[in-house]
Amino acid sequence: MLGSGDVLIHPPLWQQAAADAQAEGRTGYDFGPIYAAIKPVVSRVDLATCELETPLAPPQGPFAGYPDFSAPPQVLTALTSIGYRSCTTASNHTIDQGAGGVTRTLDELDAAGLAHTGSARSATEAATSMILTMTNGAKVAQLAYTFNFNGLTLPANEPWLANETDIPTILAAAHRAKLAGADIVVLSMHWGVEYTHTATDLQKSQAAALLASPDIDVILGDHAHAVQPMQEINGKWVIYCMGNQISRHDEPNDDNREGVMPIFTFTETPPGTWKITKVEAVPTWMQITPGLRLIDVPAALADPATSPADRAVYERARDQITGYLDAYGADKSGLIVD
Repeated sequence: MLGSGDVLIHPPLWQQAAADAQAEGRTGYDFGPIYAAIKPVVSRVDLATCELETPLAPPQGPFAGYPDFSAPPQVLTALTSIGYRSCTTASNHTIDQGAGGVTRTLDELDAAGLAHTGSARSATEAATSMILTMTNGAKVAQLAYTFNFNGLTLPANEPWLANETDIPTILAAAHRAKLAGADIVVLSMHWGVEYTHTATDLQKSQAAALLASPDIDVILGDHAHAVQPMQEINGKWVIYCMGNQISRHDEPNDDNREGVMPIFTFTETPPGTWKITKVEAVPTWMQITPGLRLIDVPAALADPATSPADRAVYERARDQITGYLDAYGADKSGLIVD
């Protein structure tokens, strides 16, 4: 399975999508060219999951950027076309557009054929485990939680709209998922401090408590807009933050342009017990000029057509990302950075 960082739709991204559609003689928004370079790696895994940071608007808008996002749903067409099967929706922006925004986002994900977890349209939906069946029959459940909602609060009569972090609640949900037949439980956590490359003490203590459970197999972290370390804990793995996937901050820098897609291989040994047996990481880079494009860094470095100037940028990004990932000894635990 492959995880990936924040799908964070700032206005320049939908402006690029509009320009790309227009370049093909079409109206609307085409996010396909932005995502095209990572299709080979995403499409080769059994399960690729995205972290949908922002609520979705109606197809014709209006759209809005920071601080109260409402993004074009056309991004989902690109995600499905390159091989994504699911998205998590628990973030500090989940309720930016209220209950209507939550419902609209989940309706759009349903229409695109993407499974989802982290927010809900009803108490029943919130209590139902999201489990996907792989081609070999293995069942993977996904859970997603966020630390807060940027000062907004869940309506008293709709507390199930979005999942807010509470360790006993998460452990209970993971146990329900295993009882419902899940072989593997993947937990996404929106946590930590923005623009930092190390995990907080709270992140570390929460990861240890969560991975001590027999019901949680791996943790995918988001929110910091910067790559944070990977760490093996008792034979399981956490990546504290995968950074951004696509974004275009007002003040772009290496931190918010770098990302990583971790790939975890699970093997059934012995029968009925699934363990992580291989851990890889694919560095990514958000190109700004001449157009906004998400770069698969290893693939770009392997391409002889990559210019010397671009090669230097990608090499620096790869080296920086590798350093962040390895800060807690992931390299010694077997992490392979592609």
